Amino acid sequence: MAKILLHGTEAICEGAIRNGCRAFFGYPITPQNEVPEYMSVKMPQLGGVFVQAESEVAAINMVYGAAGAGIRAMTSSSSPGISLKQEGISYIACARIPCVIVNIMRAGPGLGGILPAQGDYFQATKGGGHGDYHLIVLAPSSVQEACDFTYKAFDLADRYRVPVMLLADGMIGQLMEPVELPPMRELWQIPEKPWATSGHFGKDRRILNSLIIKPEDLEPHIAQMQKTYEEIYQKERRADCYKTEDAELILTAYGTVARICKSAVNTLRKMGIKAGCIRPLTLYPFPDDTYRACAEKAQTKAFLSVELSLGQMVEDVKLSVEGKKPVYFYGRTGGNVPDEEEIVRAAQDALSKAEGRR
Repeated sequence: MAKILLHGTEAICEGAIRNGCRAFFGYPITPQNEVPEYMSVKMPQLGGVFVQAESEVAAINMVYGAAGAGIRAMTSSSSPGISLKQEGISYIACARIPCVIVNIMRAGPGLGGILPAQGDYFQATKGGGHGDYHLIVLAPSSVQEACDFTYKAFDLADRYRVPVMLLADGMIGQLMEPVELPPMRELWQIPEKPWATSGHFGKDRRILNSLIIKPEDLEPHIAQMQKTYEEIYQKERRADCYKTEDAELILTAYGTVARICKSAVNTLRKMGIKAGCIRPLTLYPFPDDTYRACAEKAQTKAFLSVELSLGQMVEDVKLSVEGKKPVYFYGRTGGNVPDEEEIVRAAQDALSKAEGRR
């Protein structure tokens, strides 16, 4: 199939459209403004709905209503805008309504800057709102994956009745690469949702609510949600491994940084250092089994987590490794992105430290 050149933001939109998204609600913020711009053109052409809401709070609650009625709905924003959506995301999670949320991350905290960052990892993977809930979190590192992961996100959301977040930094959003588009799915091919408040006569009354006053009702509801998260953990952990079979040093990163780490691995190999890279495709559920398997290998000496933050994913790496091998960290913030040489030096330093501990 022929490929076409798309920006990451456009690829995200095409992935959504081609898997049945027919409602988009958003509010402008850099660096994701091309998403609502693209959807504002495409949704009316397909008989769908586009609304530029009066705020991020309004946008996420519109998603609640549309997705609750059974429509495949999506919203997008960037870091501080996602923070404003957290209350609505928590409501949607409790009401068990599937939807897709796109976060094209920028530097923070606060309004920060508009350049790429990965400081939203905690917010996305640990539950940015209140209560016991999780999102499935997907992390693309190419424009092709931005399209494919968004396409898949709608199926995952419907399968488990959970919100799914696509977590990409600003470079993925603005990057332009060739993309092979997935097939256009007809709406009749999407399974009916027997829980949806579709308003059809002759059906049982359906209520989607996140206000459950009685503790004897709320606790079993949360327990049922937890069973879903356990199933997600067992079935949906994904990671991509690069040259880890014989690696003595394992680099790990997601998004744009993973691409740079892959180049760093190649350079380290030329220098005689057996390096490899683990790239999580799912940040929740975190692919701890992949890290554990590498940590248990005799030749593995250390791990190095490289991030556009002051160290967030590194905590999950340490938990996954279970103390079997040392885990080191290298990060940049403020919109700065490390180059290959920086990562190579950080990798050499990590390996030296690990060998010095023996």
